[in-house]
This record gives sequence, C-alpha cells and structure tokens, in this order.
Amino acid sequence: MKISQILFISVCLITASCSSKKETDPGIDTHEVVNPIVKEATYSNQYVAKIQAVKYVEIRSKIKGYIEKIHVDEGQAVKEGQLLFTLNFLALEKELQKANAAYKSAVADLKAVEVELSNVKLLVAKNIVSKTEFEVTKAKVEALKADVDEAMANKEQVALNLSFSQIKAPYDGLINRIPNKVGSLIAESDMLTSISDNREVFAYFNLSEIDYLNYLADGDQETKVVSLKLANNVLYGYPGKIEMIESEFDRSTGNIAFRARFPNPDAILKQGSNGKIIVKKQLKNALLIPQKSTFEIQDQLYVYVVNQENTLEQRNIIPKMRLPDFYVVESGLSKDEQILFEGAGNVKEGNKIHSVHVDLAKAMSSSSKH
Repeated sequence: MKISQILFISVCLITASCSSKKETDPGIDTHEVVNPIVKEATYSNQYVAKIQAVKYVEIRSKIKGYIEKIHVDEGQAVKEGQLLFTLNFLALEKELQKANAAYKSAVADLKAVEVELSNVKLLVAKNIVSKTEFEVTKAKVEALKADVDEAMANKEQVALNLSFSQIKAPYDGLINRIPNKVGSLIAESDMLTSISDNREVFAYFNLSEIDYLNYLADGDQETKVVSLKLANNVLYGYPGKIEMIESEFDRSTGNIAFRARFPNPDAILKQGSNGKIIVKKQLKNALLIPQKSTFEIQDQLYVYVVNQENTLEQRNIIPKMRLPDFYVVESGLSKDEQILFEGAGNVKEGNKIHSVHVDLAKAMSSSSKH
C-alpha cells in the first residue's frame, strides 16, 4: 500500500472519531424546538346569569275583601282576559247602592230647580220678579249640575272598585304559586299570584369594565350571539342574542349589566332560574405557544429562545390570554423565532443544545393523546 493511501485513511478515521465524539458529547443535550404558530383562535368567557320571563307580573288585589272563588290552579296555562279570582266585597255593593241613590237624588233636585228657573224667567219677562231673583235661581241650577257630576263620578268610582272583585289575566301565560286560599282575607295590594309568559326569556349577566371594553372592541355581530349553560352544565339548545347594555356601571361592583334574549319553545327555562352565559370570540392572527414551553419567575412569564448558535436565551413574554394548552402572546416573541418545546425546568440560560425542530401542531396533538 502506498504511503499516500495510508495517510488518507488515517485522516478519515481521525475526522470520524472527532465527529462521533462531538455528536455524543454528554455535555450537550438534544431538545425539541418549535416555532410559534399563527392562526385564528376561538375563546370563550362565562358569566353567571339570572333568567327572567319576558313578561312577568304580580297579580295584586286593589281593595280589601275575601277570596270567594279561585278559578285556576297553580301551573295552569291561562288566556288573556280569563277569570282568575272572585273576591267578595259586600261593603262595596252597599256603597254602590248608596251612590246610585245619591245620583238619582241629585238629578231630581236639578230637574226641580230647572223648572223653577223656567217659571222665574217668565215672571221676569212680565216684570213680576226682579232679574236678581232670576240670577239666584240660575246659580242654584249650576250648583246642582255640579252635584250631579259629583254624584256620577262617585257612582262610577264605586262601580270600578266593585269590578276589581273580578280579577282577570292581563295576558296569556302560566299561573305561579297561589299563597292564599278561598276564604282568606285580602288587604289592599296583597299578592294573589303571579303570571309569567315564558315563550321568551331574558338572561341578565354582568361584565367587568375590561370585558365590556373588549366586547365593544370586537364590534361584530357574532359577539352578540351567545350560548347558555344550564345549572346542570348542559348547554341549552337555542342560541340567544345580546340586545341591551345598561347605561352605567354599578359603583359597588364595578360591573355593567347585559341582557340577552332566548327563545323558549320547550318551556325549559323558568322565571328565576340560573345559568351561565357563554360569550365566544374570535382572535385573528393570534400568535400561539404551548403552555408547557413557558415558566414563571416572580409572576412573569418566560420562554427559552434558541438562537442561531443553538444557545438558550431566557425571554420575558407578555401573554394576551390563556387558552386550553396555549398562551396567546401579546409581545416579546415573533413567529420566526424558535423556542424550547418542553423541559424548561431542566436547562439554564446560556446552555448549548442539539435542537431538533418539530411541527408544533403535530407535537401538541401527539402530546394530548398520551
């Protein structure tokens, strides 16, 4: 073998030995690195909500009396104008009789004085009585006309009060609890029952000032469509729509009230029930990194950025929000930079690594299966 061939083989062996030693250097570990991904992201916020019927009214007695008859039952569906209660107002019936009598008496007195006025007018024409007597009689007629008007008004008022003994439904709806039974003495303004129309319901919920401003910043119609999670954590089957925001913040809580309207064709939602409003929002061109790639130091969030020399650089990032398994980065990182995928607790700033680039979406998908 020639000397030149021997030298060539020797150089190759030395080079391979050095390369192998470099790749297997126990002081440099191999780690997976990823690039942040930019995509649209959906996130949601939940707010405690109170459900109220669109139509709800308390049925109260306008005058004092006894419950003579109850024509409906609790939970019954009723129609507008349907008779609900009959109350016994015997005293009012007697008052109505007196009012009718007083009215008739006033009308009779007026007619008598009107006849007298006609006679005085004839006598004045014949110069038998003075015009002064005519004016006095005419004044009596005007006074008695006022008495008739007063008697009529009193009669109508007593009749109106008596009509309150027949209590009817103001609109179609469902009868709620009836606390007083037949024979109960009812005072003026006592509640007899309440009636609610649940074909549509309102859901009232409160947002903080920050959430309120973020809601306004979105400015699209999609954010007005909301979902409702029921008390048993089941999602209600019909979407609702935000249709009202109050004009001022509650000084004690710093929140502002929203109102959403939901259809209720199956009558699942009831007056006074509870739930949670879910407001979903879209983030366009969101910069996402895995939560497992981050670590905290004194409430600040950090990642390890891998530079061109495969050296780790500790970088403080500002998150915009937290999603399942991801952070949305507000600032501190760009989509072209590589970060340590996981294992941040096992390395330090300045460490040199062997980097193996992996696709972030595939890596997260694979990680979620384990």
